[in-house]
Amino acid sequence: MQNAIVVLVVEDEPLVRMETVDMVEAAGYLVVEAANADEAIAILESRSDIRLVLTDIDMPGSIDGSKLAHAVRKRWPPIPIVVVSGKSVVDDSDLPENTMFYSKPYDRAVVTGTLGRLLGG
Repeated sequence: MQNAIVVLVVEDEPLVRMETVDMVEAAGYLVVEAANADEAIAILESRSDIRLVLTDIDMPGSIDGSKLAHAVRKRWPPIPIVVVSGKSVVDDSDLPENTMFYSKPYDRAVVTGTLGRLLGG
């Protein structure tokens, strides 16, 4: 895929990650996967083509998805962030500016529409 827009999907549950990857790819994006926030940071540090981060909140590792969102906003400010959670209820004030939040189960069409809007599509 030439000039493909790359989305980083961060999700610790393998089946949920697979479904999310399928959804993002079906929307026309190239996907890089991470099983936790530590992997996501390593990917972001090694690649300059990540255009959006879609992360779950509740994950094992040294930081959760909320802290990952703050780290991404601080170190890679132009990258849009979409945060999802099936367990946590998140107040917008707990997330960095310009971060979208969706509760699981979310409407796939709404989330892919948000991706398109955030990525200028």
